[in-house]
Amino acid sequence: MALYVLGYILLVLGLLFLVPLLLQYLWNITMPDLFNLKQITYWQAFRLLLIAGMLFGGPFFLVAQH
Repeated sequence: MALYVLGYILLVLGLLFLVPLLLQYLWNITMPDLFNLKQITYWQAFRLLLIAGMLFGGPFFLVAQH
């Protein structure tokens, strides 16, 4: 059971690291060329995901739903 919990924690931490990294990469190869926007940093991508989750709902904001 402890191994299962440890695996789950490692999965969540890995996703918390990789998802903003993927968003940053996709933004930086697309948006500056298409819309003449600046490139973003990892922490800007992380905050952008948090804002999008609050506005549109997402896996981190499912707790408040009934």
